[in-house]
Amino acid sequence: MLETLSKGFRAARLRLQNAAEITEDGIRDAVRDIRVSLLEADVEYGVVNQFVAAVTEKAVGEVVKTKVRKKDGFLAATPADHFVRICHDELVSLMGPVDAGVDLSRKGVTTIMMVGLQGSGKTTTAGKLARMVKSKHGKKPMLVAADIYRPAAVQQLLVLGRKLGVPVFHLPDMSPPELCRKALDQAHAVGRDVVIFDTAGRLAIDEPLMKELEEIKRLTQPSNVFFVCDAMIGQDAVRTAAEFDRRLDFTGFILTKLDGDARGGAALSIKQVTGKPIKYLGMGEGLDKLEEFRPEGLASRILGMGDIVGLMQDFQQHVDEEKAERSAQKLLKGQFNFDDFLDQIRTIQKMGTLQEVFEKLPFAGEMLPPGVQLDDRELVRVEAAINSMTSDERRNPDVLNESRFRRIARGSGQTVQQVKDLYDRFRMARKMMGEIGKVSGLLSRVGSLGKLAKMGRQLKGSGLDIDPSALALGSGAGIPGMDGGERKVKPLDRKKVKAKRKQERDARKKARAKNK
Repeated sequence: MLETLSKGFRAARLRLQNAAEITEDGIRDAVRDIRVSLLEADVEYGVVNQFVAAVTEKAVGEVVKTKVRKKDGFLAATPADHFVRICHDELVSLMGPVDAGVDLSRKGVTTIMMVGLQGSGKTTTAGKLARMVKSKHGKKPMLVAADIYRPAAVQQLLVLGRKLGVPVFHLPDMSPPELCRKALDQAHAVGRDVVIFDTAGRLAIDEPLMKELEEIKRLTQPSNVFFVCDAMIGQDAVRTAAEFDRRLDFTGFILTKLDGDARGGAALSIKQVTGKPIKYLGMGEGLDKLEEFRPEGLASRILGMGDIVGLMQDFQQHVDEEKAERSAQKLLKGQFNFDDFLDQIRTIQKMGTLQEVFEKLPFAGEMLPPGVQLDDRELVRVEAAINSMTSDERRNPDVLNESRFRRIARGSGQTVQQVKDLYDRFRMARKMMGEIGKVSGLLSRVGSLGKLAKMGRQLKGSGLDIDPSALALGSGAGIPGMDGGERKVKPLDRKKVKAKRKQERDARKKARAKNK
């Protein structure tokens, strides 16, 4: 996702990374990398020029502090980190300010009209919105199948309605404007308080389509008109959006297919060209894959710094707080077993694909080579191996031996070596987490996940108090509770490190010999 956009910013940061100071020539070269990637990502030409000019103006001649005294040392940042911070702020400014969410009426019926070209994902997004207002806001939505032209459009909405437990209104042989008007009457009669109109689209803008949509808007006076935009079509999306806005004066955008091979140009261009806010991002086919738009999060992901706040929000949706706290206690005591491990795997699977979760981690773009995709089948293989263990083996992993490895391998369709590798990785992780719990004092600070939730509400706009320029260091600088950004570092004693590794290897060999 957004690889085309990200590569220019990554190249600019690497170009400036080792510079003691940023010269005008250095900025010019870095900005050239950014300009090329923005144009390749199909960002509108005028928006590119405006963005590059703003970054250059702020970066040239700026005097910055690269070292700040703290109580217990110094916090340092390079000139390149400050350049990244400037890019981050300008990206946020380009896509913001934030105006996410639906305008829900306190009394009466809230109406939402979905418009856009055919194939942009209107019907699926209508289902996602229905799920969101039902589960998050406690509303009683009704879907209206007003696309009578696309084959199977009505049937698709009926299937979505059955999955969600949401009624779908449709009457055959009726024009879409009249159908929407009758749907409103029906909603009042049966006590539905949110009505979502799934209107028709075309492959391109035409006059009959626009007149029909204008008539639907005139008859129903919708509270929200959302333009559903395919993020993969670049500048065409911006031009189409401008025409829809001129005719319908919509209230905001929903960008879809950002989880695919999206160049991402629409995300940067569309707000600047039309002046209308981005409301939601569609990040997958699942009905729960609709995120409220946060410009800080998307800007951080474009810059390769992940989106910790978004990851925490996903985590909260799928994790039981008390259970997670107990797991954290066991983890940091080095006492967790394969049952706990399996719970963690299933939590990750609920949050999305490995690729989606990984992309929200800081520096994910630098840890994987360009174009490399994480394989979710690896989690399936791990789960299969754990499910092939007995309940005693899952609770007490140390009882595993050669004969048990062979049985587990047969049961999970894997080689004995693959099962052994899983066991070795598990033991190493358990030991490492136990050491971290002892040394860091984290164990004494494990509390309610509510504390983690507050992280997301403390950053500019909503989240964690992390300085994006410090994140560019790749060291943890600027993150509360982490010491990675302080330059007072003890020199590494390589002999001690080698000796410790040898001891660990010998200990593993003895343990294997004992199990045999």
